[in-house]
Amino acid sequence: MATSIGKLSKSFFVKILVGIIILPFVFWGMGDVFRGGNQNVIATIDSDKISAQEFANHLNRLNLNEDQIKNLPKTDLINQILNEFVGRKVMALEIKKLGIAITDNSLRSIIKNDKQFIKDGKFSRTEYEKFLLKSGITAPTFEANIVQQESRRQLLSTLAGGIIVPDSYVKKIFEKENQIKTIKYIDLDKYYLSKKISQDELKKLYDRNKKIFVEEFKFIEYAEVTPQALIGASEYNKVFFTQLDTLENKILDGQSFEEAIKKNNLKNIKIKKINAVKQDENKKKIENLPDNLFKKIYFIKDEKNPEIVKVDNKYYLAVIQSIEKNSKTMNDPDVLKALKTQLNFKIKIDSNTSILKDLSLGGFDREKFETFAKKNNLDLKDYKISSLKQNEIFTEGIIKSIFLTKDNQVDLITNSSLTKNFLVLAVNTQYKELKKSSTEFERYEAKARLDIINKIYRTFDEQLNQKYKVKLNQKTIERLKNSF
Repeated sequence: MATSIGKLSKSFFVKILVGIIILPFVFWGMGDVFRGGNQNVIATIDSDKISAQEFANHLNRLNLNEDQIKNLPKTDLINQILNEFVGRKVMALEIKKLGIAITDNSLRSIIKNDKQFIKDGKFSRTEYEKFLLKSGITAPTFEANIVQQESRRQLLSTLAGGIIVPDSYVKKIFEKENQIKTIKYIDLDKYYLSKKISQDELKKLYDRNKKIFVEEFKFIEYAEVTPQALIGASEYNKVFFTQLDTLENKILDGQSFEEAIKKNNLKNIKIKKINAVKQDENKKKIENLPDNLFKKIYFIKDEKNPEIVKVDNKYYLAVIQSIEKNSKTMNDPDVLKALKTQLNFKIKIDSNTSILKDLSLGGFDREKFETFAKKNNLDLKDYKISSLKQNEIFTEGIIKSIFLTKDNQVDLITNSSLTKNFLVLAVNTQYKELKKSSTEFERYEAKARLDIINKIYRTFDEQLNQKYKVKLNQKTIERLKNSF
């Protein structure tokens, strides 16, 4: 089923701004993620179609690492990459419509003035060719990328060029961050703690989530594959690696762990019960297994399917012999902690929602603010803030929000994780002075210009989202994910 790109990202244009403004350019090695691919359509932009093969080729050039490739079916990484890829396609269409073009002379000038190709004060053809060889790309590919980058840069310059920032706007940006603000505040932690969690609530939440409260114990076996065991020598030489390849091929052909151990004189180590945090069933830490080796073995996908793993330049034959799944009871300390954390978080959301509703209906003035503190036995504290960095109580982000609160106004101010929650009454605000001749003015003029540019980019982004009809083929995306 095709789905709008808008459901996957607030903006496909904004996400690629950082990558298209800065030179020199970044290019990718030619990995081997895909050796083919079907020609199904993975996305459309108006009537233009993007085939699965074209996108697979793009993924191939990104040269994803082993962990990223392994986790592609489980994460939204493919969606993120596709989102960025489609965004670049949309920009290319807009650049073409606007008639932005890079001449051969401009391209030549960009390359000749790139610092990485300068030697002894002038352009070096040798340095240029060494770069191409080292990067594994051809000159036409490199130059095409430069044309794309410069076209995008010119588009952005066209949008935001020639901006004159009014002094009043610089002052406005300055005053957002430079105040002396007297406030009264209530830390809501005590308020949340007063709302007790019942045993019935714990049980209901546990019953709804029984399936996730399962602990896996794995029976693992492993053996170090040494040159001494494999070829009767002490060095990791060519003969050893040839034999290692032979061992790996036999395993891929179905040789069991037991047979491989026996035929190659390997000494195996058994750990019959180990969980994901390297503990046995009595919660005792298993010490004689290095963490990096444990991680490699524990996350082998299939039972009875031995693998050769490399850790710290050593080689091991490892297998998951069996997996035992045990349901955790509600009284398990880890389960109780998880349940209480979830319910406490819900208390914060529900309480904050109720407070915000009262605020939106005008239910909090200075008198009601003080009544709320008294009624709930909460401390009402006075405080004066004179700097964003004055963070013995509030973080910088929370202070920025407090600075936006008008005098005699009550606001609920929290951080994104709801670990800090405050009701704040702004009592008095004084603004610091900004002199036009100061370096501060220059700094905030640059901030004001950037703020205006960002607003222009957001407006342009909205126009692009309305102008181009983008659809993603979810079935093809899922098929691509499941091909790993």
